[in-house]
Amino acid sequence: MNILIVVLTFLLVIVSLFLGLLVLVQKPRSDSGLGTAMGGGVAEATFGAETGNVLTRSTIVLAVAFFVLGFGAYLGQIYVVKHKDKSVESLPTAPVSTAPAAPAPEAVPAPAAQP
Repeated sequence: MNILIVVLTFLLVIVSLFLGLLVLVQKPRSDSGLGTAMGGGVAEATFGAETGNVLTRSTIVLAVAFFVLGFGAYLGQIYVVKHKDKSVESLPTAPVSTAPAAPAPEAVPAPAAQP
């Protein structure tokens, strides 16, 4: 399940990057701003007169994919946490001793030999 969460997170990052770039490429309604600076004319030349429709549909698809992947990663994380707690509870545990630990014996030098 951890591998699935990693894959979903990776896809979520890729989709969010594409979604951000796609929003930046779109022209604003007033034909000025960041949309024209980031290549609004290039998108229009590529897709022709249907640029607005293609970019709008792509934005909708990527936004839906973003929410689905985010929700899937969230549910996967909840599943892992819930099953991780159960596996820890089922492990046998050693009894905890409440007695204080014995002090460490001090090193006493050996008596010197008498001639």
